[in-house]
This record gives sequence, structure tokens and C-alpha cells, in this order.
Amino acid sequence: MLLRDLAQSLDVVPEEGAWPETALTGITHNAAWVQPGNVFVAIRGARFDGHSFLDDVAARGAVAVLGEGLPDGVSSPLPYLKVASARAALADAAAALAGHPGREMKVVGVTGTDGKTTTSWLTRHLLRAAGLPTGLLSTVGYELPDGQLRHFPAHFTTPEAPQVQATLRDMANAGGAAVVLEASSHALALDRVRGVPWAVAVWTHLSSEHLDFHGTLDNYFAEKRKLIERAPFAVLNADDPWTAQLRGIAPAEVTYSAEGQHADWQARGVRETADGLHFEVISPLGQFAAHLPMIGRFNVANALAGMAAAAQLGATAEQLAAGLASFRGVPGRMELVAGQADSPRVIVDFAHTPPSLEKVLGMLRATTAGQLWVVLGSAGGLRDPGKRAPLGEVASRLADHAVFTEEDCRDTPLADILNEMERGAREGGKTNFVSIPDRAEAIAHAIHAAQSGDTVLLAGKGPEDTLERAGETLAWNEVEQARQALTGHE
Repeated sequence: MLLRDLAQSLDVVPEEGAWPETALTGITHNAAWVQPGNVFVAIRGARFDGHSFLDDVAARGAVAVLGEGLPDGVSSPLPYLKVASARAALADAAAALAGHPGREMKVVGVTGTDGKTTTSWLTRHLLRAAGLPTGLLSTVGYELPDGQLRHFPAHFTTPEAPQVQATLRDMANAGGAAVVLEASSHALALDRVRGVPWAVAVWTHLSSEHLDFHGTLDNYFAEKRKLIERAPFAVLNADDPWTAQLRGIAPAEVTYSAEGQHADWQARGVRETADGLHFEVISPLGQFAAHLPMIGRFNVANALAGMAAAAQLGATAEQLAAGLASFRGVPGRMELVAGQADSPRVIVDFAHTPPSLEKVLGMLRATTAGQLWVVLGSAGGLRDPGKRAPLGEVASRLADHAVFTEEDCRDTPLADILNEMERGAREGGKTNFVSIPDRAEAIAHAIHAAQSGDTVLLAGKGPEDTLERAGETLAWNEVEQARQALTGHE
């Protein structure tokens, strides 16, 4: 694409003359990532103004700058495209440079506080079972239609619009007919998924999360609501009170319920056995039996959401039932870590909010013959410090033994986080807890102390591959830590 073509797609006209016919190789808002032929997007952030890097990006080979206007006293050494919103233009330009790959596939977006990752993986699996080559972009990683899980490079902590569009292009080029994209509130608020042509929007659940960024729960809801507003078809959770504010927004919609609410997709007669969940599905496709080999009754709701989305793209009842029965789960989401016959059952799960932890512990209690252990921490920094004490309260109330430890404490003193979690437990009248700062030691402590018939839940990290401490980021694998501890279990 030439610079003049990009400018035309963004409705930007030169102040004088014409744009040079310069070939573009990509776009980025990070000065350190600029490659020769790139457009640099100068975003005014909370800490830095991208306009302070104009000479640097020019030296790196950038050929144009896109921004909301040059600050007083600043001149650009490169052609400058002035736009109303730099972030929106970053997304629009990224989509244009990638050739709008989303238009070549059916895109399913999934949003919500809890359940969106499992629902995304389930939906992608069901679509593949129905014969649609399907890609996946989620917090766990991304897959092309070949099914191989990949991860973005470490410096792409959160995929920005250029990475989203480049990944969609790879999926389309690999023969993808559909893609399931997990749409976080940050991605929606910061226009990272702007320009993605949604075919189906799935709403799972809303609870308090990321209020350090959004400020209020209403603001958080408003950002997630954007996905429903932008899709022609919505799949809505009738069990979530927030859904009442989403009804009728999309041109067409269906609802689902795992808790007996009136809905288009319902589950009845749910049974949890050693080999997973069994239930009857009542749906627009008719009634049929379903078996989902996963732990946790709450996964019935995720299954209903995934089936409703896949059905909208053409999956039949027979394909949905077969697809559910063959689903192998999500890495780090209620993942069972294999041990010896006399070892405790060890589960790795991403639950890191009080509501999600309460659900997981309640479910594990029902299937645990012995005692229930939980190892957990709470993130540092400004990421919802108010949930630390409630996490301690939930853990000590619902588990027989709670081990408080680190979880990405970052620049917050770990002792402060642990003190808050202990306070929550004590105010709940509990003393069944211990704090072990080192997470590896905490995991080993719980697994070695637990007995056959017990369950040990390792909560909070799930599939994440790093552990953040003040001044350092360590490579991390929660499942491997559990395996090492199980090896030494007596």
C-alpha cells in the first residue's frame, strides 16, 4: 500500500501538494518497534507523548507520522497525517495495511469477566468439529486453523491493533473460514479490535474487574457493551443481571441459561460425574444429550454459549454434541495435573477474582472426598487492590487450608499484599491460612502436606508464562511447578 492510499482510506488530505508515493511496510505506535517503511502513530499517553520520538523514528526508517496534531513548537521531519483519534486511526490503518482480513472470515467475539477464555476455546473447537477451519486469538495464545498454540513475542504483552490484524491475516492466508476472538475490555476501550467485522458477539458474565483502568463498574460495562453494539447477532447470558441492559441492541439475538432462566438455549438435568458433565440441551435446534469432559458445573454455561455461537455459523445439533464430547479443555483453566494414584488431586486454574474463586472452590468441594487446599496470591500495582482482602476471605471460608503467596506483585511490597489477604481471612473469623512468599515453595508446601483424596487448587496464574516481581520478570509454568512438587510427594 502507498502512503497516499492509506491517507485516502483515513480521509486525510495533505495541507498542500500531494502525499509522496511511498510504499508502506507496516504501522506501529511504539518507537522501539519501528522498521524501515513503517508509519509511526504518535499517541499522547499518560506517561509519554509519541511526538517526542519523531526524530528517533525518522532515524529508524519511518516514512510518515500519524497523530492528532503537532504540539506547539514541534515540527515533524516526516509527512504528518492529522486525525481525530490516533488510536482509532492506528486500528483503521492496521486493518487497511493487512487488507481487511476479518472480511474474509466469520469472526466470533467473546467478552465478559469470567468464562470468556473457556467459551472462546469451546466455540473454536465446536466450529472445527462442524468442518469450519477456525483460528483463535485468546489470552492463552493464538492458533491458526492448524490447531498449533502460539504466543506473541514477550514485548507484545497485549496484542495491539497491528498484531491483531496481522494475526487475522495469517489466519485467512492459512485457509481460515472463521475465527474466535476474545475481546477484553481493554481491547475494546483502546480500539485494539476496532475494524474487526464481527459476525457474532457472545456475552458471558460481568463482575468487578480492572476498575483501576475503567474507574467504575458502569464504565467497565460500557466498554464491553461495545462488542454487542457492533455485531449483527448476539448470544447473551440470561443468568447475568447485566444482560437486561443488552437485550435488543443487536439486530438479532439468542439467550442461554444454565440456571433455569427462560432462554433460547437451556441446560436441564445437569449431572457431574468422574468423566465430566452430562446434561440435556433445549435449543432452537431441538433437544439433545450432551457430555462435556470438564470439571465444574459453571462450564455448562460456557458450553451453551459456545454452542449457540457455533449454531449461528451453521453447526448442527449432531456436530455440537460430538464436538462437546471431544473437547480437551483449556490450558490453565481447571487443568488437572496428573500425579500418582496416592497423590492429591491438583488443579491449575486462572481464577483470580473473588467471584471466580468462589465458583471454583464451591465446585471442587463437591467433588473432593478429603480436604480442600488453595494456593493463591493477588496482583500488585494499582490492579484492583480492593480484591486482596476479599480473596483471603473467600479462600479461608471455602477451603480447609489456604496458602497465601505471590502473584505478580510488581512494585507493591509483597508483605502488604499478604497482610491484606490475611486481614480478609481474620475478619471472616478464620485462622486456617499460612503465608509463604515464594510461590514455588507455597505450591510444594500445599502438595506435600495434602493427602490422597484431597484437592489442591493452584489459583490465579493459570497458563501465564511469567511471574512478575519488583525489578524482574521470571519465566513461569504453574503446571510444571505442580508436577515437580508431585514428584516429591510422599
